[in-house]
Amino acid sequence: MFLIEESLNLSNTVFNHLPTPSFMTNNVGKIVWWSQEAEKQFGYTIDDFQDTDVPLFTDYTQGHFTANWEAILHTEDPFEVSPVVLYSKDKKAIKTSIVANSFAWQDMRYVLFQIKTDTNNLMEVSSFHELQLIKKGLSDSFMLVYVDREGLIMHANDKFLKKSAWTPKRIIGKSFWQLLPDTPEHIAIGNQIITRLRDGKTFQAAVEKITKDGTVYWVNLLGIPVSDTQNNTSYFLLLEEEITEKKLMQTKLEQIAYVDTETGLLSRHRLEEVVNEYIDEKKSFSFVFISIDQFYTLKEIFNDQTETKMLNEFSKRLKIYFEDSIIARSGRDDFAIVTPLSDWYIQGFTNYLKQNPIYLDSKVIPITVSGAITRYPEDQQSYLHLLKATTNTIQKVKLEGGSMITTLSKSDHSKLSRKVQIEKRLLEALNHNDLHVMFLPQKDVKTGAITSVEALVRWEDSMLGTVSPEELIPIAEETGMINEIGQYMLEKSCEQAAIWQRKGMPIKVSFNSSIREFRDKNMVKTIRKVLEKYNCSPELIQIEFTEKFALEAEAEKAIVQQIQKLQQDGIVFVLDDFGTGYASLRYLQMLPIGKLKIDKSFINSITQQEKLEKLVQGLVQFGQSLGLRVVAEGVETAEQFELLKQMGCDAVQGYYVSLPISAEEVEEML
Repeated sequence: MFLIEESLNLSNTVFNHLPTPSFMTNNVGKIVWWSQEAEKQFGYTIDDFQDTDVPLFTDYTQGHFTANWEAILHTEDPFEVSPVVLYSKDKKAIKTSIVANSFAWQDMRYVLFQIKTDTNNLMEVSSFHELQLIKKGLSDSFMLVYVDREGLIMHANDKFLKKSAWTPKRIIGKSFWQLLPDTPEHIAIGNQIITRLRDGKTFQAAVEKITKDGTVYWVNLLGIPVSDTQNNTSYFLLLEEEITEKKLMQTKLEQIAYVDTETGLLSRHRLEEVVNEYIDEKKSFSFVFISIDQFYTLKEIFNDQTETKMLNEFSKRLKIYFEDSIIARSGRDDFAIVTPLSDWYIQGFTNYLKQNPIYLDSKVIPITVSGAITRYPEDQQSYLHLLKATTNTIQKVKLEGGSMITTLSKSDHSKLSRKVQIEKRLLEALNHNDLHVMFLPQKDVKTGAITSVEALVRWEDSMLGTVSPEELIPIAEETGMINEIGQYMLEKSCEQAAIWQRKGMPIKVSFNSSIREFRDKNMVKTIRKVLEKYNCSPELIQIEFTEKFALEAEAEKAIVQQIQKLQQDGIVFVLDDFGTGYASLRYLQMLPIGKLKIDKSFINSITQQEKLEKLVQGLVQFGQSLGLRVVAEGVETAEQFELLKQMGCDAVQGYYVSLPISAEEVEEML
């Protein structure tokens, strides 16, 4: 029986022939008739509507009909609602539209509802609903990070933000690599993750990460490339499950054991303890770091089992050669030795390997090593400094081709010690605003006028004395603090340029920028915001970058686009230190460079060397042929200035014009 009110009995037979699912309500919205087709589609019978409201409606749909009920009831025109989502008795979602027709019968008003159903829509809505549930489940269970193809962070869920202590402002649009510890090993892991995802493959592994305040934690990371309907990868989804406790337990077990299970050598944890014990006891020793050359190339040739045999054979040779020394395995292919042996004997290990090669499956494995020797207490006085010194030496050896064990000179060790001190005190200097800016004037050769200045960061430290930009900037880049210094220089340059403009002295101010800063995709917004803050005209600002920056930038589309936008605003880009590095000049086509500066190393001996004079003449002509203004750096004598003037050089800077001076002194020059 599908009819409740007997007064509608005659119409029952007519309505039941309707081809679409239909139902009828009385004037208060209570269902009084439910068609056979509706029962078939939705699973409800008329009895299901006895004591409840319409259960197939969502709250939104129910509210919509309630709000428009009087209009529906008292008009003869059809009332359509589209689209709506209805739910069948077994909770399946159906995307559809509903048409309501009001009519009168025996002094009562009724409303006939006809439902248009579509099987495809049912599947689409059901699939969408299912995907939403899956997405919610993932977000509730995992830390989620969305990364674009350039490695920039697009979004992170609350679970990730809570664990990492980052805020959306600090990571959205920033590099994915900043979530990892800043070491070559971790940068390589980050590159491996992104490369694999760009290739359309998933990535899964335990990964060491770092919070905003520097706390290390571990996650099981699953990286998934997400593609659009054309099968183009749009972005990467990183699902992370924290496993720090598990890793800590593993670490503790390693510490308890103090032994590398694969080779039988000491673990790196025990190595640190041994070194610190020796230092406490004032023992003299050499800290030797040895790394197998081209290890990962060798690893690809052999399977894991063969790799283990190779490492064990190598460890045996270390034990034999460095008898009565402390030997530890500090990484996959890195080994450390604490020994009283002399430098010449330690360096002889390279020949020992040649005389005692490793054989696997009757084949000689061509192993060579790069090594570094740092002495205590002559060179460095702490475990951390010993490690840094040997790491620096290893990098130098590998750049020179490897297959050598060497030491740093005393002056190199002195520089390294100072570098470590600078790293420690730089953060404090930034927090206490200990940096200040000096300006190096630039003289127009034709007019003799000062038309622009280069802003230079200066740091006077109570312990370190004067820290020059040549020292400061490379360390700031390594430690990741270059962004803070860059922001400081941007602010000060715009502020000073605006002050001079208001005083009727429209001097252009240039400052140096790094590739790391421009990898922040919000760089354009940041610069525009600072210009607006100080009411500074973009035409007064020049951004300088090196050839190394240019070479890297021209390979990254996002950076090129940012530079082009700023150039369109009126900012001039200056190629600094031109001629010192790279043979490829393709970046001169790719990047909107307006000015180039000839490096001071070419200017120093320009009056003594004819070849150098011709080279500089060629550089001036080359730059001007491209429509660029050419500036000579490091001009120190009147003779150099006159020669450059004859060459047609546009401008010069250096001690001949002025030393770096304060803003007040610049105004006095003018």
